[in-house]
Amino acid sequence: MKLDLAQAGRGLAIAIAVVAWAVAAHYTSALVDSSHWGAVLAMAPFVAVAGAFAWRSPRRPLMLGLLALATLALIAMWPTLARNVGWLYFVQHVATNTLLCIGFGRTLLGTRQPMCTQIAAVIHRELSPALVRYTRHVTLAWAVFFALMVTISVLLFAFGSLTAWSTFANLLTLPLVALMFAAEYAVRLWLLPEDRSSILDAIRAYRHSAPAASVTPPHSPTPYDQ
Repeated sequence: MKLDLAQAGRGLAIAIAVVAWAVAAHYTSALVDSSHWGAVLAMAPFVAVAGAFAWRSPRRPLMLGLLALATLALIAMWPTLARNVGWLYFVQHVATNTLLCIGFGRTLLGTRQPMCTQIAAVIHRELSPALVRYTRHVTLAWAVFFALMVTISVLLFAFGSLTAWSTFANLLTLPLVALMFAAEYAVRLWLLPEDRSSILDAIRAYRHSAPAASVTPPHSPTPYDQ
């Protein structure tokens, strides 16, 4: 019970932080002319990802040096960045959704295993032909979803108001992703009523399989290799 309460508390804290970040992003990108805090919030994800890649790179000193130079460049440009927070969030939103679209879409090419099929394989270990077909279609649906997110974001930013774009990008993106998850789950219950797994099941399966995966030779075949 204590463990469940702790997990619920962490989940609630993460949800509150995400909502607070989205509201702050909307306020600083659309409702004020200049915001240093807004620029910090917009740049933080880029810096965190770049820092993680640099630290894990086999050429860590070189990559950390390049990251330091990039940081100095950002500091030099900071007044301009603080006056154009909307552009920072726009680049972040489009880049994130583009990478997700590519990430899902590339697994549909050739003989690769679709991403959602990979997730289902971790949960179920053995996949029926119907589930394999379904997860391939779901992977395509997610790729199309993120492509639409990019298209709408670009059109709103180019031809709409900054407030309208920020409402979509900062306030509606996560609810739309949640709606996509809910719609996929409803369709899966209709087509495959025996499969009631959720994204939480996938997270638990990956956590439990991580130690075994670390000792499995990279070239070892799996039942799902195509």
